Amino acid sequence: MDENMIFKPINTVPQEADIQPARQSLAQASAGGPEIPPNNPVIAPVPSELQSSPPPSILFRILKILLGIAIVLGIIFFVYNIILPKFFPSKINQATLTYWGLFEDASVIAPIIVDFEKEHPNIKIEYTKQDLDQYRDKLVTRSNNGNGPDIFRFHNTWVPQLSELLLPLPQSVISKEDFSKNYYPVVKTDLIKNGAIYGVPLQIDTLNLFINRDLFQAAGLKPPGTWIEFVKYARQLTVKDGNNNIKTAGAAMGTFSNITHAPNIISMLFVQNGVNLNDISSNLPAAAEALNFYSSFALPAENVWDDTLDESIKLFASGSLAMYFGYSGDFFTIKSMNPNLSFDIYSVPSLPGQNATIASYWAEGASVKSKHQKEALLFLQYLTRKETAQKLFTEESKTRNFGEPYARVDLADSLKDSIAYPFVGAAPSAVSSFFVDGTFDNGLNSQMNNNLSSAVDSMLKGTSPQTAAETLSAGVSTVLKQYAQ
Repeated sequence: MDENMIFKPINTVPQEADIQPARQSLAQASAGGPEIPPNNPVIAPVPSELQSSPPPSILFRILKILLGIAIVLGIIFFVYNIILPKFFPSKINQATLTYWGLFEDASVIAPIIVDFEKEHPNIKIEYTKQDLDQYRDKLVTRSNNGNGPDIFRFHNTWVPQLSELLLPLPQSVISKEDFSKNYYPVVKTDLIKNGAIYGVPLQIDTLNLFINRDLFQAAGLKPPGTWIEFVKYARQLTVKDGNNNIKTAGAAMGTFSNITHAPNIISMLFVQNGVNLNDISSNLPAAAEALNFYSSFALPAENVWDDTLDESIKLFASGSLAMYFGYSGDFFTIKSMNPNLSFDIYSVPSLPGQNATIASYWAEGASVKSKHQKEALLFLQYLTRKETAQKLFTEESKTRNFGEPYARVDLADSLKDSIAYPFVGAAPSAVSSFFVDGTFDNGLNSQMNNNLSSAVDSMLKGTSPQTAAETLSAGVSTVLKQYAQ
């Protein structure tokens, strides 16, 4: 651009020569004379660099505002979803799970929950210890009403009763291979149905033989290994008065109502004698033999037990019962009744090649009705860990002689010096039975036990073993059809 044009001086004071034509034109216009066109001044062009831009349109201004809002919203989204979760995860997407237990106080479970919540800060576990009485009914009713637990404890025989409530465990929780390797065969049979795993056991428990140490030592006897020895010792250790009343019972066998774990004991005899508990009709003679053997302990004249005696666990605790069949939990009950009683725990007697016993234990499951299934499964996965089982056992042992016997096979040897060892020692040969007490299920177990109780009572009144077995078989089939899957 020509600099001389830009900076050329402009006269600001008009000369007389320039003003005079203007005066003449005004005078002529005032006099009405001919109009002389005014001179059109020549204006110098303004360079483009000095020209002003036109004001922005309204649409452009709106677009700028919207762009600003979008940027602000993007920053807020990034901070809330990317930055904050790294520093304050517990306050974002928090899930609170309800966990129903049965036997452990909250103080025992608390350290387990604390460790889990440290790994998963966005998950909170609220544990409550439930009353076992009417527990299954409450669990089902509350769950169907939408206010049941996310995680809950259930008995190993309840899977058919809870088929519409239990959530199958995916591979991310535990694979079938690991499940079969880590747990005992009975657990695999109980908790795997139609190819799906339905629970995580935190303990195992098996029926064992408790013997009164003082009574055995006084008689110079060793624990019976066979049923022949058991019958002999039971009669030898029974003491009666002059009226044939039992003062010291040799063994708690024969009746039903006053024998703790009566259905479990009869189940053990069934299994050892080759009876299929799910189809008693397939071997009625074996079932009749087992029923006859059991009831014989209460039949005159060589009876070692009768229905006038106190409940067997109470009689054993008093020192007036030589042999008692029980589970690990019975150890604490007996000690609470009589801290000074000396007793030992051994495997149950067996038939040649048949040393099976009965397992009765509890597992943890997740509810299909939970609103936080993913988080519940994470907690169950945490419960499958070896370290979790060890910590739980340690916490339980702080409040009693020993913790719940380990459900994991690889932890059994760690209990060899513990009172709990007989219960895991018998686990490899244990089986489960619907004839089991102590569940208060008001369902499958209760109905099965009612049929078994009727069979035993009828035999004590003179019914033949064969007839009792047939009646029992028919009753069992009816009950199983109610819970067929």
